[in-house]
Amino acid sequence: MTEGLRERKKRQTRQHLSDVATGLFLERGFDAVTIAEVAAAADVSVNTVYNYFPAKEDLFLDREDDAVGWLAAVVRGRPAGESAARAVLRALRAETVAVSPRLGLVDGYDRFMRVIGESQALRSRVLDMRRRATEALTAVLAQERGDDDLLPELVASQLGWIQSHVVEFVQRELTAGRSAAETSRAVLVLLDEIEDLLSEKLLAYAVA
Repeated sequence: MTEGLRERKKRQTRQHLSDVATGLFLERGFDAVTIAEVAAAADVSVNTVYNYFPAKEDLFLDREDDAVGWLAAVVRGRPAGESAARAVLRALRAETVAVSPRLGLVDGYDRFMRVIGESQALRSRVLDMRRRATEALTAVLAQERGDDDLLPELVASQLGWIQSHVVEFVQRELTAGRSAAETSRAVLVLLDEIEDLLSEKLLAYAVA
């Protein structure tokens, strides 16, 4: 469906607000910037900012829905014959090879992470995003398998940990001064090591 003028303007306004806010947060820190200052810098009213972003954290983490739903989407869309764990590993390798921003593989991304590290509100939101991502994946696995035990939750927790560990590894490498391309190569080695540590029961669970 073709995007209408109204929808395009709303999308552009939302992106503009997020871009302006992110610039201020990177410059001064998340906690030091107010919504009123974001509105003034973007030349809109405070109410307009809240119409697009109900909370200040939403301005900085504006791709939250995609991040929360990624694991569940990967597992739900895996091809026949592939297990949940192998689908996640395959998708993580693909994102790594593509030097994808989804994993934080962007030169300068360490600045973004420092803002999160300095704000308790943002750290709490990121933890909540990880929890919701695991819950979404648990729901997919439980629906597929019809399991009434703890396996869907346990598997989802393991796969969520793998994704989180990769992202945290990327953050450490970039903060240490390595480039996104160098970090990408290191992540591929890390993923091989992670896969070697996984049990066959996990690797074979939930084959599509």
